Amino acid sequence: MKRESKFLLDKACDSLILSIELFNRPQDRARVSGSLIQLDHGFEMLLKAAILQRGGTIRDKREKETIGFDACVRRSLSVGGIKFLTEEQALVLQTINGLRDAAQHHLLDISEGQLYVHMQSGVTLFRDILKDVFKQELASHFPARVLPVSTSPPTDLVTLFDSEIKEIAKLLSPKRRRRIEAEARLRPLAILDATIKGEKGQPSSGDLQRIGTELLDGKSWADVFRGVSAIEITAEGVGPNLSLRLSKKEGIPIHLVPEGTHGGAVVAVKRVNELDFYSLGAKQLADKIGLTMPKAFAVVHHLGIRSKPECYKEFKIGSAAFKRYSPKAMDEIKDALKSISADEIWAQHSSASRGERD
Repeated sequence: MKRESKFLLDKACDSLILSIELFNRPQDRARVSGSLIQLDHGFEMLLKAAILQRGGTIRDKREKETIGFDACVRRSLSVGGIKFLTEEQALVLQTINGLRDAAQHHLLDISEGQLYVHMQSGVTLFRDILKDVFKQELASHFPARVLPVSTSPPTDLVTLFDSEIKEIAKLLSPKRRRRIEAEARLRPLAILDATIKGEKGQPSSGDLQRIGTELLDGKSWADVFRGVSAIEITAEGVGPNLSLRLSKKEGIPIHLVPEGTHGGAVVAVKRVNELDFYSLGAKQLADKIGLTMPKAFAVVHHLGIRSKPECYKEFKIGSAAFKRYSPKAMDEIKDALKSISADEIWAQHSSASRGERD
């Protein structure tokens, strides 16, 4: 193992075990904040160790500082040769980072059930990355007894949210008027929902008041927190072998949020029909970029558009296959045609085709 990677991995394990120790402590003082801050730090160290182990870099050119948490997630998810994260694993990391941000910079009142879900899913993800990238077992770094412990561990997100919303509704009832406490309990739910939808940052007081009003008006939490309603918890095993993972519901895609998107995280779950996302047929794409069908195909081939999942997908309905493109494909082609003309690509494509025939 590379020397810097080994040091970072040791540091990651130190933070993880401290996070679990804080979670399991009998007293509440600094327990929530300490657990989340250490867990988040452990993951940043782990991602950097893994990126180095896969041959990547954790410093940009001419930069003295290493890259931050979001850049680590994006590099671990989307850079060929390094990639070791799935989109769903990136969602877990985004959520932990968002909750840590709230705990470190403002107030966070999170229920025991929610905190357990994030801790246990974090330990599961740490174990998965360790095994996938370093071929090591978590138990080789510390005893199996070192796990988050809960007297009533929730394994169903729907039940967990039902229970949370009932308690928040009580705080918001006209007789009690404990709005500040209600908003503090809404905050972690809103952070989870926003994170899943690919939005980075903390909800404002106005956002939390609006959510509280919608719940009081009788709107279901699934309609208020549409991001959360798109995922579910899957649990496997028991005891030291328990794995808790957040996963998207079938048929709901996860998208990579373009780098540099204002207020955007790394990935987002979008409740959209995939045919709506890949909204362009070949003819429509050609019309949008102002080319004939043959020239449009040559450009698509030249840019490798069909090898990019965010740009192209083939659907099969019965025996028929439909080749569909997303608006991102159109944007990529328009950008590329600023540096090379479609005629040049067409000439190269025609020459290559003649060569193949010869």
